[in-house]
Amino acid sequence: MTRVGLRIAAVATAYHPDERLGAVVASALGACERVIVVDNTPDGAPSTAAALAGERVTVLRSGENLGLAGGLNAGVAALPADAEAVLFLDQDSVLPDDLVPALAAMLEAEDRIGIAAPTPWDPEHDAGYDNVAGLRAEVSDRTDVITSGMLVRRAALEQAGGFREEFFVDFVDIDFCLRVRRAGWRVVQDQRLRLPHSLGDRREHRLGPLRLLVVHHPTWRQYWILRGASALGRENLLREPAFSVKSATFAASWLWRTAVFADDRGAQTAAAVRGVLDGLLGRVSRRYLPKGARYVSGR
Repeated sequence: MTRVGLRIAAVATAYHPDERLGAVVASALGACERVIVVDNTPDGAPSTAAALAGERVTVLRSGENLGLAGGLNAGVAALPADAEAVLFLDQDSVLPDDLVPALAAMLEAEDRIGIAAPTPWDPEHDAGYDNVAGLRAEVSDRTDVITSGMLVRRAALEQAGGFREEFFVDFVDIDFCLRVRRAGWRVVQDQRLRLPHSLGDRREHRLGPLRLLVVHHPTWRQYWILRGASALGRENLLREPAFSVKSATFAASWLWRTAVFADDRGAQTAAAVRGVLDGLLGRVSRRYLPKGARYVSGR
């Protein structure tokens, strides 16, 4: 194990994992004292996660899909008492050898940094996700970063509270980062540290002279993406108006791309519109939960 100053535990969430999960766990054990795998695969479906349990690896499986937020909270509840920081991972994010020590050094260098994060990198397209990354410094404060790869100081996690399970999957990380920042902590990203992370079914489309890259999702996911964007835009309108404008712009862009390019435009557009309305009104339509999922409302 590569020694770092902080005692770090990792929480990796999984859902119908493949062989990549074993590689993720192995890479995390290189710098973390313990890895907790939360397997959201419902009962009756095969999973490779159980075979990973060992002396430094704990595997939790509830038998139902708790959603990303529920899985993260289950992992946090099982953290060792002496863990000073938590590394959160998805099942496809294999860590480069130097990544965790570099993130840990950021937390050790500045005691007001609550989250240190790499930049997610899509290896299939050899590109980052952020189209305006070149306008920022290599190391910069961010409003939010994605869950996978974020190293969170234990004190910041406890002060901000857990992950909001009402968001289920999407915008769980964004809401968490907003609350960490409101608690007085910094969220910092280093663009020199690249974490392989798949965006999913990313396809190129053309609209006249425009070339657009669009990520395709199943219908249920369209609902949660637009609900999360709308709910957080509404909640933060007064305290962070710039963020709310950003959320509204994202929602509008996502909605028209869904209406134009989605495989099943009618059903997916209807789900997206319902997500916008429910987010603005503070409601949830449980019909858009995937099969085998359990939804827990509240903060």
